[in-house]
Amino acid sequence: MNSTEQPTSFLDYQEFFFDAIVIGAGGAGMRAALALQQDGHQVAMVSKVFPTRSHTVAAQGGINAALANVSDDQWQWHMYDTIKGSDYLGDQDAIEFMCQEASHIVRELEHFGVPFSRLENGKIYQRAFGGQSQNYGESQAKRTCAAADRTGHAILHSLYQQNIAAGTEMFDEHFALDLIQDEQDRVCGVLIQDLQNSKLKVIWAQHTLLATGGAGQIFRTNSNASINTGDGLGMAQRIGVPLQDMEFWQFHPTGVAGKGMLISEATRGEGGILRNAENEPFMIKYAPKVKELASRDVVARAIAIEVEEGRGCGANKDYVLLDLTHLPTDVIENRLPGIRDICLTFLGLDPIDKPIPVFPTCHYMMGGIPTNINGQVIQPDIAIDKNLHGTTIEPQKTISGLYAIGECACVSVHGANRLGGNSLLDIVVFGRQAARHISAQLQQNSIPFSRPQQHTLSHLLERYQRWLTAEPETANTQDNVNAIKQAMQKTMEQGCSVFRDHTRMQQTVDALQAIEERFAKVSIADQSQIFNFERTSALELENLLSVAKATACSALARTESRGAHTRIDHNERDDQDWLKHSLYYPQQDTVLYKPVNMQPKQHAPFIPQKRVY
Repeated sequence: MNSTEQPTSFLDYQEFFFDAIVIGAGGAGMRAALALQQDGHQVAMVSKVFPTRSHTVAAQGGINAALANVSDDQWQWHMYDTIKGSDYLGDQDAIEFMCQEASHIVRELEHFGVPFSRLENGKIYQRAFGGQSQNYGESQAKRTCAAADRTGHAILHSLYQQNIAAGTEMFDEHFALDLIQDEQDRVCGVLIQDLQNSKLKVIWAQHTLLATGGAGQIFRTNSNASINTGDGLGMAQRIGVPLQDMEFWQFHPTGVAGKGMLISEATRGEGGILRNAENEPFMIKYAPKVKELASRDVVARAIAIEVEEGRGCGANKDYVLLDLTHLPTDVIENRLPGIRDICLTFLGLDPIDKPIPVFPTCHYMMGGIPTNINGQVIQPDIAIDKNLHGTTIEPQKTISGLYAIGECACVSVHGANRLGGNSLLDIVVFGRQAARHISAQLQQNSIPFSRPQQHTLSHLLERYQRWLTAEPETANTQDNVNAIKQAMQKTMEQGCSVFRDHTRMQQTVDALQAIEERFAKVSIADQSQIFNFERTSALELENLLSVAKATACSALARTESRGAHTRIDHNERDDQDWLKHSLYYPQQDTVLYKPVNMQPKQHAPFIPQKRVY
């Protein structure tokens, strides 16, 4: 690493030079940085929190791999389940690659020190999760490798320790503001802010990898950490990158009612039963074969319907019950200790004795920055045709120097609905693959990277400088960032939740326009430079608003029901007109489309059919 500094004013910045930049220190960023560092490259990892506070730490249930430790299994069956779970919107070449890599990835994590739970024979414990099957849907599989119910926590800490040992350079508590492009539109660095003192820094590198996670904070009730504000998506949109499949947001069936924090699918994998106010195990009506272990979108809709039709529990009849009381005490204590802690801490109940009140909560973003299998960000060449919703022209080109992985990316292995246990798999598989591609590029071009000549950051600094000055003349001093965020979350929950229709989504699009106008006039009261969280919240909100707009516009345009996108005014899946990915272009405020890749490289294609559970 090399650095220079010329401090003459607050908007001056210190410069650093690396081979590669990884923005985000969750499981995806950690795995990529580790691979690059082990290959001998100089890597900068930027994280707005201490790395072990990244949201991967909250992943509970496990990571999928066809190890066949408990039940007979094959990667081809895993591939089929993932494609079926995606409601056939997942790209089959990417899904094939992920499922083939899964067993190798899990064994690699084991060697990194991940303390997986064990069977009596010493092999990695595997539990049942929703949407998993043997022999292409015949019977339930047990595929999810687990470290009790704290699997993400175990993976993140193990990867962090490996990065420390490898010598990865970490910029902790630094907020990534904007990507930097040179005259040829190649991404050549990133502008960041040190949260401790608000000083600006520029990191220059040949390759920049976004691993910034999701944006669940666009919804009021969510299972996401407060740091999940779509920062990578906002940065990508500001350089003209479209966002793909943003209408598809997974509402996890079992969030703590009224609070949102997650009750893992592991509870149902271990035998938990969902009951309504009549004590009826109602999932048999919606998924007669697999019941509680249907895919997440099916279970979430079932719970919402039970509540909507008056069979909810409690004084307001606004939740159902997840019953674990019939399970052996040692199963809850040893396999679900984290869930028990959540119940004791936030609900004051012990799931050994009492059922848990649950309701769907925003959990995961299936869409994101479009990428290929190597993590390269795709910039499709487009031809706009309003009558045909737009078409794309192949081949797709990539944005030089820019990669994206994990939840902020859309490769697309999850399509319209993600299976539980596939998110942790996604981040480590494509984290490693992107690093391999970057490493190969660096080895081909061994010339040290330097700052582009005649480059200016003035346009980026102007956007940031707004939050450094006192109130602008047009400022609304009666408004504030927090109030605007709450308004955005409320309107998104009203218009783009589990069930959707044209009227409410159009109202959401209109409301977001008004909220953006409010945001353009707001100022911040805190002008200090030491951990100025009001300024950080304003910068995060700008990213959230861009993600919310992409979500609402993409959802309004898709006139069908598929996976997590359920429209009561278009309640059938339409493969003839809608078996395609959406692409929201912010500059044109336009939604265009590209085809789903239905051609795996080794396996025969899986043809869309009705999903039955």
